[in-house]
Amino acid sequence: MPSRKFADGEVVRGRWPGSSLYYEVEILSHDSHSQLYTVKYKDGTELELKENDIKPLTSFRQRKSGSTSSSPSRRRGSRSRSRSRSPGRPPRSSRRSASASHQADIKEMRKEVLEVKLTPLVLKPFGNSINRYNGEPERTERDGLPHRNTEEKFHLSEESSYISTQYSLRPRREEIKLKDIDSKEENIVATKGSTLLKTSEGPATQTQGLEFGGVPGVFLIMLGLPAFLFLLLLMCKQKEPSLLNFPPPLPALSDLWETRVFGVYLLWFLLQALFYLLPVGKVVEGMPLTDGRRLKYRLNGFYALLLTAAAIGAAVFWGVPLLFVYQHFLQLVLAAFAFTVALSTYLAVRAAGAPPAALAPASSGNAIYDFFIGRELNPRIGTFDLKYFCELRPGLIGWEALLTTMDITHDGFGFMLAFGDLVWVPFIYSFQAFYLVSHPNEVSWPMASLIIALKLCGYVIFRCANSQKNAFRKNPSDPKLAHLKTIHTSTGKNLLVSGWWGFVRHPNYLGDLIMALAWSLPCGFKHILPYFYVIYFAMLLVHREARDERQCRTKYGRAWEQYRQRVPYRIVPYVY
Repeated sequence: MPSRKFADGEVVRGRWPGSSLYYEVEILSHDSHSQLYTVKYKDGTELELKENDIKPLTSFRQRKSGSTSSSPSRRRGSRSRSRSRSPGRPPRSSRRSASASHQADIKEMRKEVLEVKLTPLVLKPFGNSINRYNGEPERTERDGLPHRNTEEKFHLSEESSYISTQYSLRPRREEIKLKDIDSKEENIVATKGSTLLKTSEGPATQTQGLEFGGVPGVFLIMLGLPAFLFLLLLMCKQKEPSLLNFPPPLPALSDLWETRVFGVYLLWFLLQALFYLLPVGKVVEGMPLTDGRRLKYRLNGFYALLLTAAAIGAAVFWGVPLLFVYQHFLQLVLAAFAFTVALSTYLAVRAAGAPPAALAPASSGNAIYDFFIGRELNPRIGTFDLKYFCELRPGLIGWEALLTTMDITHDGFGFMLAFGDLVWVPFIYSFQAFYLVSHPNEVSWPMASLIIALKLCGYVIFRCANSQKNAFRKNPSDPKLAHLKTIHTSTGKNLLVSGWWGFVRHPNYLGDLIMALAWSLPCGFKHILPYFYVIYFAMLLVHREARDERQCRTKYGRAWEQYRQRVPYRIVPYVY
């Protein structure tokens, strides 16, 4: 068992999760099993940090420059000479060669690069920051905390030459010549402290706090979900799709697999990949990665949708029987599942050689768990982004405001997203239509109008909420968003507390649920089976909201607690 490096009660510097910034913290306790330290920041936030994310105070203290009485020429290596010196008097440095003098000057300049002055970088509030709430003025500064807490956070002892906040290294004019050296050193430091789950040597094994029930849970999900999907579709084909008739009769394996159907699925996948590669549509940048880079994405989903519709129209014109899809629905499910397993295996093998900076924050180091959750954050073949493509094209076309979601920024690409994108979404989201083929239900015009209105209402909520969040994350100072109120956080980011995101914490989930209900209502109320999608989707979004809640609480600390107080309802107003 490795010995601990820091003692309880010791004051050190702790890295803020998701950033490269170190703040003054106090060690509260140490877990010998997980090797995690519980630390307390000056604003009261308590987090668990790894030992590699903690530095002693001495590592941040820099030697002060020469005394104030020293002349500028002496501090700068005495490169300039006084004009009063006699030309005939030889300088003391004449014994040295010109090369040696130059090397000494460079050495002195490099020394002064390290003699930086640490000054606080104060985050300027945006014009849409909160000034009032419920009609009462509030003294909110910097990270949205009350003025008294802010003073406590930035309180300094007189003997300290550093400050427990974000640091800005300000070089002198002579240091510009060594700018490249500084940049390389800063990049090394930023890379080593880029993510909570990784170290400079490689990914860390994180066995505590695994989601979905840990390794046993994800193993059961990978076995249970495909089987459950097949049983659900088999029940739907029964003459009387009642829960009392579960389980339905199972077909022979030869009736589920056909090589020709697998070829049709591959053709569909490759066709969408071709549409994805077309040089049409605008190119945008994603959210910053841990190393500061921004990946570029081409947004041409709408053009892919138009081309797909044109291809289907041409198939109908030439007499291609589209009934083939319904007649081979179960075979298409198995073909998609087989392709998903092959893709997930490729992703797992590929991620084994990926650099630490390319790994997802959700990865753990456990082979089974990482096969499910995904180990590599943004696997790409050249410029072809596998996760982005599978999220949007083969199973779901047209959903483009995706670059700021948890799927892209946090989760790796493994079996979970691959199965969800390529199998679960296309065959469960169309489940109501599959049900109605065998069990038609007549809907009156007033009822149809109500269902359409409900669908449009959900779509407006979903679309507007996602668009508002996406625009705010890309450019918080956009004048179009100036009317929105925000809460400042110690990470430098802001939390929306008005607009759609002041209504409930996840208005996009609310819109999703309303649309899911509208898609199920045409099936009538004879059986509960077509409403499985709504029930499952509600459970999925509640679980996803809980995951997001944990991450935001860890990332934003007290600012998130403040947001929770102002927006108490999570998804459904006055209900949940």
